[in-house]
Amino acid sequence: MPPEIQDQIDRLNSRLWPVEAVMERLSIGRSMVFELMASGQLRSCKVGRRRLVSESAINEYIARVDQTGGDAA
Repeated sequence: MPPEIQDQIDRLNSRLWPVEAVMERLSIGRSMVFELMASGQLRSCKVGRRRLVSESAINEYIARVDQTGGDAA
Protein backbone atom coordinates (compact mmCIF):
# COMPACT_ATOMS: atom_id res chain seq x y z
CA MET A 1 0.00 0.00 0.00
CA PRO A 2 1.38 3.44 -0.87
CA PRO A 3 2.58 5.41 2.18
CA GLU A 4 0.24 8.36 1.54
CA ILE A 5 -2.82 6.07 1.59
CA GLN A 6 -1.60 4.41 4.79
CA ASP A 7 -1.14 7.88 6.33
CA GLN A 8 -4.75 8.77 5.46
CA ILE A 9 -6.01 5.52 6.99
CA ASP A 10 -3.96 6.12 10.14
CA ARG A 11 -5.35 9.67 10.51
CA LEU A 12 -8.91 8.43 10.05
CA ASN A 13 -8.43 5.62 12.57
CA SER A 14 -7.09 8.08 15.14
CA ARG A 15 -10.36 10.03 14.90
CA LEU A 16 -12.73 7.05 15.17
CA TRP A 17 -13.24 5.32 18.51
CA PRO A 18 -14.56 1.79 19.18
CA VAL A 19 -17.34 1.32 21.72
CA GLU A 20 -14.88 0.21 24.42
CA ALA A 21 -12.90 3.46 24.11
CA VAL A 22 -16.13 5.52 24.16
CA MET A 23 -17.15 3.72 27.35
CA GLU A 24 -13.88 4.71 28.97
CA ARG A 25 -13.89 8.30 27.68
CA LEU A 26 -17.46 8.95 28.86
CA SER A 27 -17.28 6.77 32.01
CA ILE A 28 -20.44 4.88 31.05
CA GLY A 29 -21.28 1.25 30.40
CA ARG A 30 -21.61 -0.58 27.11
CA SER A 31 -25.42 -0.68 27.24
CA MET A 32 -25.58 3.07 27.77
CA VAL A 33 -23.28 3.71 24.80
CA PHE A 34 -25.58 1.63 22.58
CA GLU A 35 -28.69 3.36 24.01
CA LEU A 36 -27.18 6.77 23.21
CA MET A 37 -26.34 5.63 19.68
CA ALA A 38 -29.81 4.12 19.12
CA SER A 39 -31.53 7.30 20.31
CA GLY A 40 -29.35 9.49 18.09
CA GLN A 41 -27.75 11.32 21.00
CA LEU A 42 -24.34 9.89 20.08
CA ARG A 43 -23.63 9.71 16.35
CA SER A 44 -21.84 6.61 15.13
CA CYS A 45 -21.02 4.71 11.97
CA LYS A 46 -20.69 1.06 11.17
CA VAL A 47 -17.47 -0.14 9.57
CA GLY A 48 -17.75 -3.82 8.77
CA ARG A 49 -19.11 -5.35 11.96
CA ARG A 50 -17.70 -2.63 14.20
CA ARG A 51 -19.59 0.39 15.49
CA LEU A 52 -17.32 3.45 15.69
CA VAL A 53 -17.83 6.94 17.11
CA SER A 54 -16.02 9.99 15.78
CA GLU A 55 -14.08 12.37 17.97
CA SER A 56 -16.46 15.17 16.96
CA ALA A 57 -19.52 13.11 17.98
CA ILE A 58 -17.99 12.50 21.41
CA ASN A 59 -17.20 16.20 21.81
CA GLU A 60 -20.75 17.19 20.75
CA TYR A 61 -22.23 14.81 23.30
CA ILE A 62 -19.97 16.16 26.05
CA ALA A 63 -20.92 19.75 25.12
CA ARG A 64 -24.63 18.84 25.36
CA VAL A 65 -24.07 17.26 28.78
CA ASP A 66 -22.30 20.44 29.92
CA GLN A 67 -25.13 22.65 28.62
CA THR A 68 -27.87 20.61 30.26
CA GLY A 69 -26.11 20.35 33.60
CA GLY A 70 -25.28 16.67 33.27
CA ASP A 71 -28.50 15.33 31.74
CA ALA A 72 -28.04 14.82 28.00
CA ALA A 73 -30.70 12.11 27.84
